[in-house]
Amino acid sequence: MKKFLEKIVTGVITCSGFLTSVIILLIVLFLFSEGFGLFSQKTTEDGYALVVNKDNPVDELNAKQIKEIFDEDLTNWKQAGGRDEAIMLFRFDDMQKHFSQEQLGENYENAGRCINELVEKNSGIIAFVPENFIEKDFAGKRLKDHKISWTEVFFGREWFPTATPAPQFGFVPLISGTVWVTFFAILFALPFGLAVAIYMSEVANEKTRKVLKPVIELLNGIPSVVYGFFGLIVIVPLLQDVFGLPVGESGLAGAIVLAIMALPTIITVSQDAMMNCPLSQREASLALGASKWQTIYKVVMPYSVSGITSAIVLGIGRAFGETMAVLMVTGNAAVIPLSITDPLRTIPATIAAELGEAPAGGPHYQSLFLLGVVLFFITLIINSSVEYISAKNKK
Repeated sequence: MKKFLEKIVTGVITCSGFLTSVIILLIVLFLFSEGFGLFSQKTTEDGYALVVNKDNPVDELNAKQIKEIFDEDLTNWKQAGGRDEAIMLFRFDDMQKHFSQEQLGENYENAGRCINELVEKNSGIIAFVPENFIEKDFAGKRLKDHKISWTEVFFGREWFPTATPAPQFGFVPLISGTVWVTFFAILFALPFGLAVAIYMSEVANEKTRKVLKPVIELLNGIPSVVYGFFGLIVIVPLLQDVFGLPVGESGLAGAIVLAIMALPTIITVSQDAMMNCPLSQREASLALGASKWQTIYKVVMPYSVSGITSAIVLGIGRAFGETMAVLMVTGNAAVIPLSITDPLRTIPATIAAELGEAPAGGPHYQSLFLLGVVLFFITLIINSSVEYISAKNKK
């Protein structure tokens, strides 16, 4: 009977592990399939087309050129590889500026013919119109459908997924914002974290250590939204006053909040690594005439370097994946930061802020999943680094 129960328990554990692995694999496959579907999408909105005069030599425009044209940053076709001629913009919403209701028809039944006439008469025109209004005998020329490319996404410097007619899916501002705020968070947290870890492992007595250690570990259990609220109420106004900023929400505020959140991880892991240093090595150092601080610097720290490195990498992982706290204090500006006091936006904050508003299956929706893929690889690299360093430490 006992062996039978053991077999049942073993089978349940095996099935649970198998099902968990399969579910994780399916989640990863879903993430990748949704994310990489972005590269099969057109630059322009589905169901719409860009048309020009048939004599226009331009056959194709990339997403950046389309946006610059409709933002009126490009005003001459020569700047887009065409003739020296002024660009005339036309959107479907402009129909009543060019045609009367009588010409268009009560239900816009004549809109296709009107668009045809307008494109035929204006050699410099570029029109953004629904595909169903382009007639079979259309006198103009439809620009080639441009697919979203890898270079536009991974090297694009502008994130504007709701722009019309050409959304911008550049990841550079989001990746740089994430790296920027994480770098400064670890830069702030590391000295304080190591100082507290050294104090708790080498200086504090047992009674003090027993009080401080649970308190520090308790900080890991505080919800991130509480840290974000603290940053919004305390840190943001303080930075605004100290640095004279027009807006206190900035990368610096995010870095300080993330540094506070990463401290418990850095302190706990670093302290455990230092506590594992053999007492015999400490005593040998002191016996040779070294002071207590020389022993810490020349014996304990070198012995614990792998554990301290693991603490740093885990702190980076905590900062990279944080969402709510960063969303609340960094200003949510999807631009490349040039200073630590500039507003910025991180990858997790972007996914959290925009996924609920993105139409399912559309380019915006798929671009957010692709950001999840990027975050997945970053987390995978961080976790692999921790495993490698831990294994090296054990060896």
